[in-house]
Amino acid sequence: MDKAISLAPPRNKCIPPVREEYVRENIATATPEVERPLSTWTQLRTNPVARRVFILAVIGIVWETYASYLGNPLTFPKLSEVLVALYTDLASGVLIERISITMQVLLIGYAIGIAIAGVITVVASTTKFGSDVLSTLTAMFNPLPAIALLPLALIWFGLGTTSLVFVIVHSVLWTVALNTHAGFQSVSPTLRMAGRNFGLRRTGLVFGVLIPAALPSIISGLKIGWAFAWRTLIAAELVFGASSGKGGIGWYIFENRNNLETANTFAGLLCVIIIGLLAEIAVFRTLEVRTIRKWGMQQ
Repeated sequence: MDKAISLAPPRNKCIPPVREEYVRENIATATPEVERPLSTWTQLRTNPVARRVFILAVIGIVWETYASYLGNPLTFPKLSEVLVALYTDLASGVLIERISITMQVLLIGYAIGIAIAGVITVVASTTKFGSDVLSTLTAMFNPLPAIALLPLALIWFGLGTTSLVFVIVHSVLWTVALNTHAGFQSVSPTLRMAGRNFGLRRTGLVFGVLIPAALPSIISGLKIGWAFAWRTLIAAELVFGASSGKGGIGWYIFENRNNLETANTFAGLLCVIIIGLLAEIAVFRTLEVRTIRKWGMQQ
């Protein structure tokens, strides 16, 4: 006769201990924890604007201290003297007129350079021949300083805005085209195939897939192109100012240097720095925040 099968657990098997009972606190009646406000020092330390202001304040204190110790305003004036000269020329309208001349020329050359770079990059991204042309031209002209073309610009276009625009276009064109093309090449094949599945071809693929995906590289190229164009224009205005007696901020610096107005010369240099900072914060930083950082493409 077969033995009956026992359903009882074996006696030697370990039995888990019984969990102790506990009282779950009612969430509705629980006292919420009050978040303590951050201290003033913590708020300032975590604020990027406050950190930048602190850095500028330290630089200003070092400048004023060293100039006071040197005691030679002809070679190195105090920061307070430079700020007074800057305020005086801004109030009189001299610097404002020079800034308007410089910015007008800069924006024209910058816009033309971006437009040409965009056309060349689109052609290079859609055809093999265009890619070879862009690679060859970039290797040839990108290492060439834009200011080195200034003598040729004087021969071809004479003294005037056209020559300045020419050297600015050269300084912007190859940098923007190179960064944009590198961004296009870094786009994954999956995104390209997804765009083709939606019926995008050539130009539609560029504007619908490549440009949004390569936007970090494009903005980086725009920032570098702006910096190159800005310093090229200031250097070119120094030469044009010496030749024709007129110009923008570069001529303002050159003129005050010849007149041994060192404080005004530093005021012009400080104006160049301030405009560069404003362009970085107000234009490019805002563009990054509203695009690539908002879309999670950059931290």
